[in-house]
Amino acid sequence: MASIGLGLAALGRPGYINLGHDEDLPPGRAVDDLRVRTHELLEQAWQAGVRYFDAARSYGLAEKFLGEWLTPERRTQLTIGSKWGYTYVGDWRTDADTHEVKDHGLATFERQWPETLQALGGPPDFYLVHSLTADSPALDDKRLLDRLGELADSGVRVGLSTSGPRQSETLRRAIDLGTPFSAVQATWNVLEPSVGAALAEAHDAGWFVVVKEAVANGRLTTHGGETPFNEFAHQRGIAPDALAIGAAMAQPWADIVLSGATTASQLASNLAYRVDGPLTEFIQQPEEYWTERSALPWI
Repeated sequence: MASIGLGLAALGRPGYINLGHDEDLPPGRAVDDLRVRTHELLEQAWQAGVRYFDAARSYGLAEKFLGEWLTPERRTQLTIGSKWGYTYVGDWRTDADTHEVKDHGLATFERQWPETLQALGGPPDFYLVHSLTADSPALDDKRLLDRLGELADSGVRVGLSTSGPRQSETLRRAIDLGTPFSAVQATWNVLEPSVGAALAEAHDAGWFVVVKEAVANGRLTTHGGETPFNEFAHQRGIAPDALAIGAAMAQPWADIVLSGATTASQLASNLAYRVDGPLTEFIQQPEEYWTERSALPWI
């Protein structure tokens, strides 16, 4: 079975699209507030046996917060994944017109890789192209692919994260391409499992597979309100998030399932996951799911 990792998307910056995000973080959400919160969650996860931590250049100061928490001893015992290709431009505001800017060009990689090294104090184990979609030119950019190949040759596993209703198409293109890619982080949850078959193919090809958004940005938690899924979970005496995490953990192709917790109670609930049936009755059409996700506000 997969292991749980901790993702820092909602901890490293003041605004994010998770439901209830504004209620979960400290009222001021100053840099020092989120530094303390992030370190607390990292420590809680570490003490619970979590050994995979996920960040990205666009997650505000997530890489920096993680790097500050690391010690040489811890670093030898854990695995770090990070991502490049989006730049955080929100200026530490929740009401910014634009929070992040996407650019999968070689120049962005060459700028962000040294930034990642500096923030973490060394290289991550995995470095992914962030939210690669079918319209991205990255998979056709020979200069970029050659540079990523050099990074892979240095010992860092190179991969991609996916997003949107065409995740399977993007991932299969990368699998067919092969080198330099050998890792993927994809959105899979009980509402949107359409990428599952492609993730199984990646796993069979020897790729490292990470599941993100297992609780659907809060829609599969108590923040989601009185939904059919939440009612199903409550009838069985299971927290909705624990049921959603359990469904992802049960997938035979998954290596890591990320918790995106921002509070101690959320992390504890995620770690108390339970597996209860296939849950296929809650599946949405991919286009419907991603349309709803794109409408979530940054709060």
